[in-house]
Amino acid sequence: MAGLDKMKSQILNEARASADAKTAKANAEAEDILSTAKAEAEQRRSSISQKSAAEVANYKERVVSSIDLQHRTKILGAKQELIATVLDKAYETVTNLDDKEYFELILKLVGKYALPQEGEIFFGAADLKRMPTGFEQDAQEKAVANGGSLKVSRNGKNIENGFVLVYGGVEENCTLRAIFDAKRDELSDKVHRMLFS
Repeated sequence: MAGLDKMKSQILNEARASADAKTAKANAEAEDILSTAKAEAEQRRSSISQKSAAEVANYKERVVSSIDLQHRTKILGAKQELIATVLDKAYETVTNLDDKEYFELILKLVGKYALPQEGEIFFGAADLKRMPTGFEQDAQEKAVANGGSLKVSRNGKNIENGFVLVYGGVEENCTLRAIFDAKRDELSDKVHRMLFS
């Protein structure tokens, strides 16, 4: 125990000596810094009025720039709001197509999204009720043209519009909302070009 106490005492003494040396060095550096700062303060005092004028001009420039940025941000926000409104109206127009036009659009989408495999296509209950005669055969022809086949399910899915393709348990969401959401950036760019170019 006495050896351990002696080691502790030696470590503490070394630490104190190191701390005292560092404190002395820090105090000397602080004195140097303080004297340098005083000299710089004396030099700066004479140029304060010149710098003050430059700072006022700089501040005015920043205020003008900030106002310009706010103005551009508000314009951008208004454009984005207008684009969103146009896209919402387009979605609403598509969902309110008459049965003939609606199912023609659905057939085009089947042709685009049908995979070259055997699958099943699900509709919402409302679309199943209004589905035109011969639609199942037309959808099958689109699937065959893509190298696959589709069977129209008589079990309605809980979807508002569009359809869901199912291939071996994997679903492809082709509802109109999902398609609009997936293409939102692309559609936004097109609307922006149409409205603001």
